Amino acid sequence: MAIDISETSLAHLRQLQEQHDVRNLTIRQLPIERVQDLEQRFDLIVCTGVLHHLPDPDRGLRALRDVLDPGGAMHVMVYAAYGRTGVYMLQEYCRILGVRPLDAELDDLGATIEGIPSDHPLAPIVRQTKDFRYPDALADALLNPVDRAFTVPEVYDWLGRCGLSFGRWVEQAPYSPRCGVMASLPHASRLAELPAPLQYAAVELFRGTLTKHSFIAYRSDDSGSPQPVQFTGDHWQQYVPIRLPWTLCLRDRIPPGFSAVLVNRSHTSADLALPIDDKVDRVYRAIDGRRTAKGIMAASGTGDAGFVARVLERLWLHDQIAVDASKAAGH
Repeated sequence: MAIDISETSLAHLRQLQEQHDVRNLTIRQLPIERVQDLEQRFDLIVCTGVLHHLPDPDRGLRALRDVLDPGGAMHVMVYAAYGRTGVYMLQEYCRILGVRPLDAELDDLGATIEGIPSDHPLAPIVRQTKDFRYPDALADALLNPVDRAFTVPEVYDWLGRCGLSFGRWVEQAPYSPRCGVMASLPHASRLAELPAPLQYAAVELFRGTLTKHSFIAYRSDDSGSPQPVQFTGDHWQQYVPIRLPWTLCLRDRIPPGFSAVLVNRSHTSADLALPIDDKVDRVYRAIDGRRTAKGIMAASGTGDAGFVARVLERLWLHDQIAVDASKAAGH
């Protein structure tokens, strides 16, 4: 089921549906706030890049929560406040000049963006995203009249107000004090002692460049674990780790003492690359998307279950693997 308030967007979606012969998709023109009109419940809801443009994001999120099955999951993406400082500066610049979403004015605005100083807060975003390369995306980024952003604590507060609980970040490494440069800071041990929400809030402040928050949420009345993937006990041995297709394993010009460096191409911080040694590499090579963690332990010749659990958890935290937990007891 796909809904959108824009008939233009839906027309494009119908073209894609026909082009790819997608026969199991129903398309409806409907605002999020009226999603209950579908008279259906869903075990998975994906809503990215929308709620932060609503006049009342709480109303939109509550509407989605009300059609989410208990035990279901919601994938939400909203803007992050600190990393978008440069965007909001340019939005104010456009308001002062009265820039309008007309073709000629968008062309002029695009040319203006190309001349922005290299140390301007917007410059890294221009380099990393496509939002400033096309007129429609440029208008959405700088001329949208409704646009708000969230800090990590505001995400938690927002979910709580709307009857949802936080599960995990879709990409975990940028928020984790156990990944990248954060793990080697003098404050690493103090960060590790904080509750998870405060850890994430501190890391967001330290990194300072996160432009969006993409996360999984559950109904707050869900009796399951707020984070079902855990590498404790024995059930993790039935997990099936799967390498993410946008990751790379580099084996040339590797730092001494390591056999490979693992890179997630969606990460924007270079420090999140993960060097691995020979022992970890044996576990990594055994991940084929079919073997369970127990099978990986046997295939890699590593009989130390605790070590394999730590390796898989580290790969998972660094966004190198996804985990199929459907066959694990209790999942």
